[in-house]
Amino acid sequence: MSRTRIHFDYLSDTVTLPTAAMRRAMYEAEVGDDVYGEDPSTNRLEAYAADLLGKEAACWLPSGTMANLTAILAQCERGKELFVGDDSDLYNYEAGGPSVVGGIVLHPLATNARGEIPLDALHDALRDADDTQCAKPGIVAIETPHVRTGGAPLSLDYLRALRAFCDAHRLPLHIDGARVFNAAIALGVDVTRIAAYGDTLQFCLSKSLAAPAGSIVVSGRDTIARVRRWRKLLGGGMRQIGVVAAAGEVALRTMVERLADDHANARRLADGLAAIDGIELAHEHVQTNMVFFKVEHAAIDQRHFLEALAARGVRMAELGHGNIRAVTHYHHSANDIDSTLAIVRDVLSGTS
Repeated sequence: MSRTRIHFDYLSDTVTLPTAAMRRAMYEAEVGDDVYGEDPSTNRLEAYAADLLGKEAACWLPSGTMANLTAILAQCERGKELFVGDDSDLYNYEAGGPSVVGGIVLHPLATNARGEIPLDALHDALRDADDTQCAKPGIVAIETPHVRTGGAPLSLDYLRALRAFCDAHRLPLHIDGARVFNAAIALGVDVTRIAAYGDTLQFCLSKSLAAPAGSIVVSGRDTIARVRRWRKLLGGGMRQIGVVAAAGEVALRTMVERLADDHANARRLADGLAAIDGIELAHEHVQTNMVFFKVEHAAIDQRHFLEALAARGVRMAELGHGNIRAVTHYHHSANDIDSTLAIVRDVLSGTS
């Protein structure tokens, strides 16, 4: 049975394919054994990433999940609590890794509509470290931009206040910045302004930046040394990974500034969807490259709507609170957005 070819894929920015420049860099990459620190391409990528985000050191990891996990394990002792948003990717989609691997107690806290863990909720969640009945507080983890609340970036004011809270309570702060460059562009600031508030920050090379694989943790040298040790224990130490790291460096050097185009296309898509009867946007303001919406139509439910889109070459998916998510990326042009909107109108009108 043949499958309909997908022409407009909004499933995620993880579907992006490496650019010609990335493929060429992979082919020409200078490589060595990275477990021994001898892969020149990986060393160059890590040095560039650390400098770009204003940190002392960086470590390449094969996935964002492992990047988050190693960063947390490097800073939080077994048996202590990880305070994390209940609507975060780390809590919902990363297999409970800190608990399973590190014996860390996951303590989810309600996330507000802006993707923030309210400081008063964090304060109320703190246990008396001297109470032998309670797990001791260990680390705070946040996500920016925050996916399940619309892809909005956390404000610098919030990050500043959270940093002060963590300092006051001697808690390390980990930032899951899988799409942190999207957040920086949305806020109109250099990415170092965001990274400065975290003891550790991880970002993905394989999402909006379109590299084939890999994530980076940035932090101080001592913390990164512990991240490397956990990476080895988890099976993430690899040999000639320069063939992948080379693409990551190209991604960092060539794909960041153009993310503003993805944001513009997301707003174009959102504006067009809002004008279609039967579509209800979940978030009034689209700030990065994600659009969330619901189908409120008497003649078709969301499952059949998604199936009808796929039959016409458009792929989207349900994600979080019954919303459909569409993620724009570098494979989309403004004309693609307009074609997608025409297909949505066609599906909801019942014509073929």
